Amino acid sequence: MKEHQGFWRMWRWPIVLGLLTVVGLISALFSDGGVGDMLAWLTLGIPVAVCAWFGWRKSPTR
Repeated sequence: MKEHQGFWRMWRWPIVLGLLTVVGLISALFSDGGVGDMLAWLTLGIPVAVCAWFGWRKSPTR
């Protein structure tokens, strides 16, 4: 049971970001304006914003 908790603790957010990316790409491919485009922008923008946040954040000093 403890190994299962460690798996989800480590992989929860990468899986969420991957699912958001997949939903955004599918929405961008099949939508024709309106809500579909807004969904694509939102679901593709969130992973980019998260990566930018962690990329530009200062690393802790040791």
